Amino acid sequence: MKNSLIIAVFLMLGLGVQAQEYSFPMDEYTPTEGNLEARKEFQDMKFGMFIHWGIYSIPGDGEWVMFQQHIPYEKYSRLASFFNPQAFDAKEWVQIAKNAGMKYITITSRHHDSFSMFDTEASDYNIVDATPYGKDPLKELAEECKKEGIKLNFYYSLLDWAREDYGFGKKIVDGKPVDADWDKYIDFMKTQLTELLTNYGEVGCIWFDGHWERKTVDWRYNEIYQLIHKLSPNTLIANNHHLTPIPGEDIQTFERDLPGENKGGFSHGVKVSQLPLESCATMGKAWGFNLNDKKLKSTKQIIHFLVKAAGKNGNLLLNVGPMPNGEIQPEFVKTLGEIGEWTSKYGESIYGTRGNVVGPQEWGVITSKDKKLYVHITHAPGEDYIFIKNLDAKVLSAQTFDGKKIKFKQVKEGVFVYPGEIDADAFDTILTLKIK
Repeated sequence: MKNSLIIAVFLMLGLGVQAQEYSFPMDEYTPTEGNLEARKEFQDMKFGMFIHWGIYSIPGDGEWVMFQQHIPYEKYSRLASFFNPQAFDAKEWVQIAKNAGMKYITITSRHHDSFSMFDTEASDYNIVDATPYGKDPLKELAEECKKEGIKLNFYYSLLDWAREDYGFGKKIVDGKPVDADWDKYIDFMKTQLTELLTNYGEVGCIWFDGHWERKTVDWRYNEIYQLIHKLSPNTLIANNHHLTPIPGEDIQTFERDLPGENKGGFSHGVKVSQLPLESCATMGKAWGFNLNDKKLKSTKQIIHFLVKAAGKNGNLLLNVGPMPNGEIQPEFVKTLGEIGEWTSKYGESIYGTRGNVVGPQEWGVITSKDKKLYVHITHAPGEDYIFIKNLDAKVLSAQTFDGKKIKFKQVKEGVFVYPGEIDADAFDTILTLKIK
């Protein structure tokens, strides 16, 4: 994942965040019936936990510490020798996610620093072979997710700062880095992806990241995507490439942004597709553990992000960066618990819904399900009513979420709804409209 400092670096390198098209051939993609059903299930889940965890958690300065502090691989790799997360408890992690109302988990299997957080035959630079911990946390997490009915997804980095065959910093000519064995690197990735898709039970999604570091290279997505869909036809593919989706992909993801917006700076010119949508965001500033992170989001801010994502027909993938001992930060656990109190009461208005009934309004958004519209008022309008612009559906009744009937008036331009005084301090005031 990237932050504002990294954006500036890449701009100086001529690798800005302008949207481009992937210029290499891709075969036509026809998803299987199981894949289409998996897409629907993904859209219904609405809320997931993102986990950035690796040896980069030890310095406590985010997941980009190797790059940002200019640490040579030979020195950085020493972190593996004292990575020993004895406090890691897969059951505890899954319960934290489940209690928050999260339906799936996406965890970093390998990040840009090249270190693999799973048992892999493709490299000795992994948590089983290179650390005193000597165990595979992803195996334990997969088993616990299966027990608890949580879908498990794997983040996988395309970018690699350490491997010689990747050739980080090398010039790209004719779709390949100069003085690097690009074919060998692609084979390495295919080997690891095969392991992830065959050794951990059902995998909900492979979530790629790092394309943006090399926009003119031939990533050989055609064969990589075909490999994934062959090994596991129901496994979805997401790619955080900051482009409009290309054939073979099943999810469109937006980094630090809602679909159709560009506040995070990564989505300029990117068109919102008809694929399932997902916004990924941090609870603080960094994705990986940052000991001095002062920009923590409030419970209210996160609930608003979740609600607005659902209103734009998307999911929220909310990140935690566990500490090097394997524990999720207590301040994150506290906030997730408060979010869970909200989802346990109001989840009906989020899970299984669809958005884009009407566009976002000044006061909030609307989600829909089963001839019901859930009106989410996240910003009190200052009057004793709200106006829903451009609502074509005929409204039959209106009530508060707890069932108290309220007045409404439908006109050609939209619908006036009169909920009475709205608590400006509430996380989200929800009204329910029944429609024909």
